[in-house]
Amino acid sequence: MEFSSCFWSITIFLMILQVLWNTSIMYANGCYTSIFSFGDSVADTGNIKQIASISHTDVESLRWPYGETYFHQPTGRASNGRLLIDFLAESLGLPLIPPFLHDKEDDKVVEFGQGVNYAVVAATALDTSFHEARGIVNAVANVSLGVQLTWFKNSLPFICSNASDCRNLIGRSLILMGEIGGTDYNNPIVNNKPIDELNSYVPLVIDTIISAVNELINMGAQTLVVPGTFPIGCSGMILTSHFFEKEEEYDNRTGCLIKFNTLVEYHNELLQTKLKHLQKLHPNVIIIYADYYNAAMQIIRSPDKFGTFFFLERPYLNIKRKTNP
Repeated sequence: MEFSSCFWSITIFLMILQVLWNTSIMYANGCYTSIFSFGDSVADTGNIKQIASISHTDVESLRWPYGETYFHQPTGRASNGRLLIDFLAESLGLPLIPPFLHDKEDDKVVEFGQGVNYAVVAATALDTSFHEARGIVNAVANVSLGVQLTWFKNSLPFICSNASDCRNLIGRSLILMGEIGGTDYNNPIVNNKPIDELNSYVPLVIDTIISAVNELINMGAQTLVVPGTFPIGCSGMILTSHFFEKEEEYDNRTGCLIKFNTLVEYHNELLQTKLKHLQKLHPNVIIIYADYYNAAMQIIRSPDKFGTFFFLERPYLNIKRKTNP
């Protein structure tokens, strides 16, 4: 539903915007001159479109009805309208942030001076070699956070003139680090990896995210938004792939799979712990943890108020009970 998916993005957007205002560094005309974004489908504004055209991969977000309500055509966004990053850019008086990958004929119209989006649908935090060694192949896009950081570094000479200018630009920019990490769990879950193995991934995923954040800080970043990941135990994809779980595996209130949400809670708690430590090392840098998990759960727990969207909740559990009495 357009209303519910839009409301979900706006809810998280308002949460982040309030925190940004509370930092007391936003000026009347906006103190952020640009946005640099990394992550997966939550933030990708079109990189997957170019990747799919090169690899001839069939990507769902490039088909109707994606993009139908605002752009009136699929743009590569995993939404029928705008994403969180679009709302953030508009609120800061910036144009919509262009994807790093684009057609050559678009070179004249793409302006990177006010930000670049490196996020890619289905991107992982860990290198693809890690997952491939465990039998997990990413059929959509073999792009990790490390690849996105390399893109960022390689694009800087085209955005700023010298090292000093680049450091100043990065310092005046809002860095959106994710959401990233969800695909590191989603794909193994769909491939029936045991929960103990998934739990062992968490410290590796978190260390990769923290390393990237620290690297950006060393390059001059002053304000970074680092989101946790979503309650994937409520994801329609995960619920479908694990349809025949025992009834006690489901949350009675939401219909979500408990063990996978517990996995995400572990991820988010460890991420916050590491970010707090990083904040102590860089007291003059603003590091904002964005609680995507609880923002989404507010909506999931109240479908009568907010509607349902790509999460299947109580109705799903009811269907399951009728199918398997």
